[in-house]
This record gives sequence, C-alpha cells and structure tokens, in this order.
Amino acid sequence: MLEVIFYRDDRDRLGAVAAGGHANFGDYGEDIVCAAVSAVLQAARLGVSEFAPSGVVARQESGQFKIEVSAAARDRESVRAILATAELAVEQIAFRYPGHVRIVRAKLEAPREAGSAGG
Repeated sequence: MLEVIFYRDDRDRLGAVAAGGHANFGDYGEDIVCAAVSAVLQAARLGVSEFAPSGVVARQESGQFKIEVSAAARDRESVRAILATAELAVEQIAFRYPGHVRIVRAKLEAPREAGSAGG
C-alpha cells in the first residue's frame, strides 16, 4: 500500500508531506494510482520550491518521497495553497482507491534546540 503522511505543526499548518510504499494497482511502470499520487506530489514539490526556494527540503528515491517546509515558508499563502491542494488531490485518489492509498495525518515535531535535554 502507498502511504502518504501529511504533517501539521502546532499552528495547524502543513509543514511536511511524506510518501512511501507502492500502490500495487498495476505492474511496475503501468500503475496509474502510483503515477497519479507521484504527479501530485511532484507538482507540489516544484510549486513550493518555486515560491519558497530557501525554505524547502525535498528528498526522493525509489518508493520514498518527502517535502519539508520551513516554519517561515509555511506562512506564505502560495505555499499553503499548494500543499492544501496536494492534500485534497491525494485524499480524492485515496477515496477512489482505498485498498491502494492510505492517508495519515501526524503532528510535525518541532526541531530540538541545540543543547536541549533528552535523547
């Protein structure tokens, strides 16, 4: 199953999106569900990178994808709109193909300050 996780910060702003796994709807290279989710997430990555180039970290490798947006970039209306649209689009794909895509919503943990207790 392809799992897409939307992370929100303590102000309820989308701050990261991660995807992993495989939709297994079709053969490799012909899986339209995987292609649809990939296209949405790639478009979101391109969009946020264009509107907040210094506030985005993106990683991608086979079967894994993650976009992380800095706290400052999350305040940009364009970035919020792009990430919200990606969330809506992936929700619709998951609704249509429930056995192949799962959405998870999680809290985005604040980065630890240097010298803080723990760990």
